[in-house]
Amino acid sequence: MPPRRRYRYRYRRLAPLGVLVLLALAAGAWIGARRPPPPAQAAPPPARQATVRRAAVPPLPKPAPEHLVTGTPLLRGRLRQPLLARSAILVDAATGRVLWQLRPHERRHVASTTKIMTALLALRKLAPNDVVTVDPSVPRVPLVREGLRAGERVPAWKLFYSMLLYSGNDDALALAIAAGGDKWTFVREMNVEAARLGLRDTHFSTPSGVVDADNYSSAWDLAGLTRVAMENPRFRRIVRTRIEHVSWAPPTNAKIYVNNNLMLTRYRGATGVKTGYTHKSGWCLVASATRGKVSLIAVVLDSGNIYADATRLLNLGFAARS
Repeated sequence: MPPRRRYRYRYRRLAPLGVLVLLALAAGAWIGARRPPPPAQAAPPPARQATVRRAAVPPLPKPAPEHLVTGTPLLRGRLRQPLLARSAILVDAATGRVLWQLRPHERRHVASTTKIMTALLALRKLAPNDVVTVDPSVPRVPLVREGLRAGERVPAWKLFYSMLLYSGNDDALALAIAAGGDKWTFVREMNVEAARLGLRDTHFSTPSGVVDADNYSSAWDLAGLTRVAMENPRFRRIVRTRIEHVSWAPPTNAKIYVNNNLMLTRYRGATGVKTGYTHKSGWCLVASATRGKVSLIAVVLDSGNIYADATRLLNLGFAARS
């Protein structure tokens, strides 16, 4: 058979097989098209975010105020003569232990002994040579004034000496404004500090004590406040000073501050602290003294003779501690 005829024979035999293959492929495609698609696989849920629950942190408790004055009086009833004061206390300055007391928590007007708190706060904020510009309101403060003029620029240390020795109400206001920004901010700071120290019988409405309304304390609280103030070396140095000569800008040129606390010249070992008087408060005195290793603080409020009362109390304490 010629080759060309053999090829034709082979093609004729293979043609039916090719047709069957093509039909099979077409049927498979048709069946595949009609078959429903497999259900879509659900997407895996997103990974769960772990929620970290932090234990609630309670606010730090405010530290309990130190018991600046403590105990029942050790020397009850040992005074030979009754005091003239309406309220009084004698404490050991080192420990705060009460040695003797008379209506110690009675709230009373305390006049210029208020300036102990004013000095305590202002000394923390004002360096000795910080210059204080006298506010226009300062010269208008009532009663005792050293005569500050509005706009004067005065080193703070001079104002501290005048406030604590001469008891200038204008000095107290000038320092309060310089330390607090304004009078009422400073007064609020005074009350905040009183609360922090645990002075429960105390409320201030003025940095000087010149206004009695809503300005009060007690013998107990003043003794505790004085213990804190006497820890400041600048305060200690000022309140034990008997007289201070200071230069001043013209036309004043110079001033002399004499300490109103006569215990410094009348009582051996006296180291301070502050007198006070208004018509409502009567005469008040916070006195401190040191003999040997014993330091005492005596407070007498509304007394007809503050120096006699303070002397009796201090004598009693030193006799018992010697």
